[in-house]
Amino acid sequence: MAMVAPSRASMTDGLGRRIDYLRISVTDRCDLRCRYCMAERMTFLPKNQVLTLEEIALLSDLFIARGVRKIRLTGGEPLMRRDMPDLVRRIGRHLGGSLDELTLTTNGTRLAEHAARLHDAGVRRINVSLDSLSPARFAHITRGGEISRVMQGLDAAREAGLAVKINMVALKGVNEDEILPMLHWCDSRGFDLTLIETMPLGDTGEDRTDHYLPLTHVMEHIRQRRRLTALPERTGGPARYYAVEGMGARLGFITPLTDNFCADCNRMRMTCEGKIFMCLGHEDHVDFRAALREGGLEAVQPLIGRALRLKPARHDFRIGAAAPAAALSRHMSVTGG
Repeated sequence: MAMVAPSRASMTDGLGRRIDYLRISVTDRCDLRCRYCMAERMTFLPKNQVLTLEEIALLSDLFIARGVRKIRLTGGEPLMRRDMPDLVRRIGRHLGGSLDELTLTTNGTRLAEHAARLHDAGVRRINVSLDSLSPARFAHITRGGEISRVMQGLDAAREAGLAVKINMVALKGVNEDEILPMLHWCDSRGFDLTLIETMPLGDTGEDRTDHYLPLTHVMEHIRQRRRLTALPERTGGPARYYAVEGMGARLGFITPLTDNFCADCNRMRMTCEGKIFMCLGHEDHVDFRAALREGGLEAVQPLIGRALRLKPARHDFRIGAAAPAAALSRHMSVTGG
């Protein structure tokens, strides 16, 4: 498939927000079944509907040429895809030039075998999803996952020189008693910690209302024990970071429900099917796969403008007795975490 010479004009949506961050889901498959993310029995996409390595790389090249400065590879679980090392190397060749950062979000179960190769390809920072330090509770949340595999992966990441941020979904009645212990553990390991409110995406077979924990409450609980100082730096995503008194670990909060952060959103998401979603909380999308397979990159170019026009002012996530169990039928694993 021949390359074209894309415009270097930066991407700006209808509200004047510059879009320079692309999150790419490379697969909808995962080897865990986290209760807030997926149903216990999932139907995954057939192979012919999933973008090939070459297609993902070509679309990445196109978006980088249009002004994307940061790419995050996600899933599902991205390290389940056999050609991931090749994809990381292919995208990583832009680092130090037109791409500032290439990162990865993973559940850590396959990190032990891939950490060194990720670093060799230019990845310097990863996010690892970990909602409990208790083996039994971890197995409950993930529906059968083994925490020992994640711990081995984290050890390998440190040895490879990867900076690690732990992502922890705060779940009322499930892991809220572990938030402070998790913060202390992260600090002892040299990791940062980001807490995330559960989002109403897809039918998971669980009642999210029962487990919704507003992070405003969590922040107040922590402040009663440690001083929190807001930090100006950002990593390109929605998290707001704080320094914690007496700790080296930074503490981040992602609050889609209690504190909307859409005003300065700089992100778009590409699913493993090649659909571009300009907002996690809306169904509007543009299908790049069909255009790419039928007409090559020249057919994709005009669709970027359409995608930018679709970006809404904000999402409309709600949770509670009056809200639907899932704001969207689409699971987080389909769009990319």
